[in-house]
Amino acid sequence: MSERIPIQWNEQGLIPAIVQDAETGQVLMLAWMNAEALRLTRETGQAHFWSRSRRELWHKGATSGNIQHVVEIRVDCDADTLLLKVRPAGPACHTGEISCFFRKLE
Repeated sequence: MSERIPIQWNEQGLIPAIVQDAETGQVLMLAWMNAEALRLTRETGQAHFWSRSRRELWHKGATSGNIQHVVEIRVDCDADTLLLKVRPAGPACHTGEISCFFRKLE
């Protein structure tokens, strides 16, 4: 189903974006998007996010080469979380791990 859905941005103008490998279904990472990051992602077909620590736009893979090619963007039932299904060009995590969720909490 494709329709125009009003995004529910938080107080900082951000929305969490879960990134999932489109082929394997593995959850790769969680990042934040503002309206500009979402616009750039839709226009370019590559994932862009908002870095809360650096307070700037971030093109995933721009320096590492680990670009995420966006296959599909979904929004949850409350329109307050996005799901990006991607074809990753390399590891999602800055540590070199495929997924940022490589550690198990004991």
